[in-house]
Amino acid sequence: MNRLSLFVLACLCLASPGAAAVRRQGPPSPLRFGRSGEFKILQVADMHYANGESTPCENVLPDQFRGCSDLNTSAFIRRMIRAERPDLVVFTGDNIFGSDSANSTWSLDSAFAPVMEAGLPWAAVLGNHDQEGTLSREGVMRHVVGMRGTLSRVNPEGLEIDGYGNYHVEVHGAVGSVVSNKSVVNLYFLDSGDYSTVAGVGGYGWIKASQQVWFKQTSDRLQREYMREPEPQKGPAPGLVYFHIPLPEFASFDSSNYTGVGMDGGVGSASVNSGFFTTMLEAGDVKGAFVGHDHINDYCGELTGIHLCYAGGFGYHAYGKAGWSRRARVVSASLEKAVDGGWGGVESIKTWKRLDDEELSTIDVQVVWTKGQ
Repeated sequence: MNRLSLFVLACLCLASPGAAAVRRQGPPSPLRFGRSGEFKILQVADMHYANGESTPCENVLPDQFRGCSDLNTSAFIRRMIRAERPDLVVFTGDNIFGSDSANSTWSLDSAFAPVMEAGLPWAAVLGNHDQEGTLSREGVMRHVVGMRGTLSRVNPEGLEIDGYGNYHVEVHGAVGSVVSNKSVVNLYFLDSGDYSTVAGVGGYGWIKASQQVWFKQTSDRLQREYMREPEPQKGPAPGLVYFHIPLPEFASFDSSNYTGVGMDGGVGSASVNSGFFTTMLEAGDVKGAFVGHDHINDYCGELTGIHLCYAGGFGYHAYGKAGWSRRARVVSASLEKAVDGGWGGVESIKTWKRLDDEELSTIDVQVVWTKGQ
């Protein structure tokens, strides 16, 4: 039996999620480092979920095509959760493929079902295909924020801002540590849009000025809180940013200065540069930005101290490359040991990818940031 047959068998236990299974049950608990001193994030990019078992796979080998469907995507998520045991799962857009979906609500519930079944906290942003079905872009995000276990938000309260799905999540220090009441890793989520809405400008969307103002103000506030009493820290806590469409700066690399591969024939960024990379650089806390969109780019390179990283295509209904395994990116932050033997702030952040092969192979381990770097 080939590996795809095994995956299909693993999928047969899937059931359609009912409303009771997916709606949020009370406010989520704050995220926090545990006793191990490690916090792990699983990034899932471009699921392109549609109608479940009836949705065929794209770009797989001929002997893998029969029986391959959205259920293979769900099986991959379950395998990754079991293998990595992440503390948070982040979905970076094109979670569903709206134009192929008969019912966007059903597709969203089914796409996110594995992480809800696992009882893990999760967060999501939108891509350029999520809103192409029976829900508007705002409707998709409002449905997502009502689902069980999600930390997603439509937008900051009381603020006029472009897009849907601009919010941040704090990860607090270990219980009993001097930074237990401080956020030691800050996660920023932004809506990079779908397509240009400016007359005479074609191509994909971008992160707008209003979003950048919110991001910079939020970063400034979190840095002040981290470095003020009680237990003031000497520098800002590291920040990680998640969105869907890559910035033009992702084209700054080639095989000589990135880890991974770039097989998409370029970078599918907006045709204009809105300056968000410069905004991240000026903020001073961002160590990595993580995107999807270009499914057969999975590289990660460093530009002036910020790692720009693709996750690589995850979903089986998304375009890929036959024989090139679907994949996911993992980011792991580790705490430093304090003088008293307990845990302090973050000492290092590293990343790697996992492949949907028989061994769930780990590849391309690299360091994103170390304290004092």
